[in-house]
Parts: sequence; C-alpha cells; structure tokens
Amino acid sequence: MADCRRLRFRRDHRHGGQLGIEQRAAALADEVLNLQSAGSATQRVRNNLYAYAASFRSSAMWAAIDGRRYIDAKAHMREAQALAEMSGDQAIKFRIWSHAGTMYRHIGRPADAFAANDVARNLHNTRRDPMLASLGLARQAAIYGAAHNHTGARRAFEQAEDALQRADPDDYRPMWLLAFYDQAELHSLALSASLSLGDYPTAEFHAHRSLSTLRPHMRRSHAITTTRLAHAQLAQGDIEAATDTAMKVPADAATQHARVSRMLQEFGAAPRARAPRSSIAQDWTEHTRDAWKPTT
Repeated sequence: MADCRRLRFRRDHRHGGQLGIEQRAAALADEVLNLQSAGSATQRVRNNLYAYAASFRSSAMWAAIDGRRYIDAKAHMREAQALAEMSGDQAIKFRIWSHAGTMYRHIGRPADAFAANDVARNLHNTRRDPMLASLGLARQAAIYGAAHNHTGARRAFEQAEDALQRADPDDYRPMWLLAFYDQAELHSLALSASLSLGDYPTAEFHAHRSLSTLRPHMRRSHAITTTRLAHAQLAQGDIEAATDTAMKVPADAATQHARVSRMLQEFGAAPRARAPRSSIAQDWTEHTRDAWKPTT
C-alpha cells in the first residue's frame, strides 16, 4: 500500500497533447504492473495497483486524444478498459468510458460517443455522486452539440449545472476529478456544444464564464477556451475583437498543442480569405511569424 500511495500522487497530468506525456503515462502504467510480480500482495493491494495502472493508461489515452493521435488513443483505451475491469474501480471505469465518449465526439462519431458516455453515466457511483453525474451530463451536452441537437444540448447543460450545484464539496472524490472539473469546465463544454450548434452569442457567453472562473494553473484549458472564444467572435463578424483574442493565446500552446494549433490555423484562414490586404490580416500574419517563431 505504500507503493500505491506513492503512485497516487503521480497519476494526474495537467498539460495536454504532447507525445512525451503520453509515453510517460504509458511507462508508469507498465511500472505499476511490474509491481504485481515483485512479490506477494493482498487482493486489496492488487486491485489498487490495477486501478493505478488503468489510471495511467487513461492519462496516456487523454494525451493522445488531445494530440489528435486517435489510433494510439484507441490502443490505450483498450488496455485501460481491461485494467479497470480487473481493478473493479468504478471511478476509473467512469474516467475511461467518459474519455472514450470525448474521443468519438472529436472524430465525428456522435452515436459511438453517446454509447460510450452512457456506459460512464450508468455506473452506480455516477448515480450516487452529483459531481460525476454533472461531468457525464456536461459531456453529453457537448455530444448533443456535435449531433446538432439544440434541445438535447440545452437540457443536458441545465441538468449538469443543477447536479454540480448539489455536489457536496466535502465528499471524497478521485484526485483526477477534483483536478479539472468545476464551473469553468462545465462552461467550457457548453461552449463546445454551442460552437457546434452555430449558436455563437451563447458560445461567447460560455467562453467568458469559463475564463472568469478558470484556476490559474489550467493553462491548457485557458488556451483552448480563448481560441474557441476567438472563433465565436469571428463567426459574429467581429474580426478585430476576434483577432485580438486569438493573439492572447500563448505561443507554446499555439505551436505545441495540436488542438489549439489546428483551431488557430482555421481561424487565421478567415481574415486572409475575407480581406487579404487588410491591416487585420497583416497583423495576424506578423503575429504568427514573430510571436510563434521557434526559440533557440
């Protein structure tokens, strides 16, 4: 159990997308499994080790999703699911299946996303804990957005918001859940849904709500939300404000985070296409050339 407690504080990853994080998380999962053969252990210890191995594999899966390496993400998912079953840990099962729902949403398979997210939402610990229920519903809202279901997205967001308000902050919860899920993440998922639905004023509202409550260390989330805000402003025709917003994305996120990089590339194409000789298009070109150039 001393090894289990030591590993508990090494399993959460707050930075997104990089291949190195994915590889390190996978290596930690292997390290945990090696402990299984390092001597005798009680069933309780073995269950904990399988749970931590599943958690590390889940972190590798998330890093691959965030980096748009979906073939690798699916491989991590299969390994994580097997380890989670051997552990019997309901919380890590939720995490893995909820990640799977997000993965399928990103690759444009909303039916599979609903199915995976429903597995997470139907686990008995999800029905007992309003915070887990809220996360499942918030991700369901994002999937409804990808499926272009306005009513479903709005209803799921409202239910997620209500569940989060009912969550007792003093209840014990897994470290990975407490590390990222709060009002800011709830509004971030609503922002994603609203963008998919083409409801850009609502998307901008959720972006500002998310940014106003984000914890300072959540740099990855801040970059993603800021980029999405720029897209929402651009879609409403406010090119100057949108460009100013996009320029606030830190250079490391703009160049090293696959999701952010792609969204900013898509964003930059719009001013150039609409008015290639305008001062705004020129400012954006200069910004990407100067602010994002590799450092030596």
